[in-house]
Amino acid sequence: MMKNAQDKVIMSDGRGIPCIGYGTWQTPDGETAKNCVKYALEAGYRHIDTAACYGNEVGVGEGIRASGVARGDIFLTTKHWVTERGYEKTIAAAEASMKALGVDYLDLYLIHWPCVARVSENWREINADTWRGFEKLYRDGKILSLGVSNFEPHHLAALDRFAEVKPVVNQIEFHPGYNQLTNVKYCQEIGMTVEAWSPLGCGKVLGDERIGAIAAKYGVSTAKLCIRYALQHGVVPLPKSVTPERISDNLDVFDFTISPEDMRELDALPSVGESGFHPDDAPAESYYD
Repeated sequence: MMKNAQDKVIMSDGRGIPCIGYGTWQTPDGETAKNCVKYALEAGYRHIDTAACYGNEVGVGEGIRASGVARGDIFLTTKHWVTERGYEKTIAAAEASMKALGVDYLDLYLIHWPCVARVSENWREINADTWRGFEKLYRDGKILSLGVSNFEPHHLAALDRFAEVKPVVNQIEFHPGYNQLTNVKYCQEIGMTVEAWSPLGCGKVLGDERIGAIAAKYGVSTAKLCIRYALQHGVVPLPKSVTPERISDNLDVFDFTISPEDMRELDALPSVGESGFHPDDAPAESYYD
């Protein structure tokens, strides 16, 4: 059982990933990103998650350096954006992300969204060509672990036909009210670690009375309950906040356990807090424009 946020989940490539990460989606670049990442690392996070399309890699890198925490003690993830698909563009995109972050390697690099049939009838081949770029970066030692984000089982099965180095992580939306447990189970059965983006349901679950009532039974905030819910499903949550008190508070989830009965109730909740971003409607360019 994990005892703190620095305890590690062992991925299928044998490397450890801290069991809670600090997410930076929608965190503005510059001083905000710098200060939030710096504070998160000072508070005890050792796992930082960003993406090229978030537009904040420069600030995230500045926060890492300002924290004084050694680079080797930080598990750093960024993501490859959909406009950079293909072998050569993928390699260039990863190198651009590392330059922006001010690092010479990444702990984990993710395909942010799969190419899908809506985008191209050759979606399988496009994903495979992108993945060849990932494998080149891996073999060159620039990326230590490879993964994907927002892939469903059929996307993973298609990629598996081509992949020589298997993805070890799938980062998906996961929270009470939208837990994608079928996908989680599939990933875990084939040895992939699942990460949760938006484990607080984009903040929308925080005001849900049903979730709040369960949280009250344990004397914790709804946010803490959601983070604990992910952990008890074997999922690595990536909570995001720009408020120092909440950044710290989101780590304080190791002194209670949600009962099996309450886990089942949370599992069975109807849709709440769902972002509306669905993999088979994955963007040709950007959801965020």
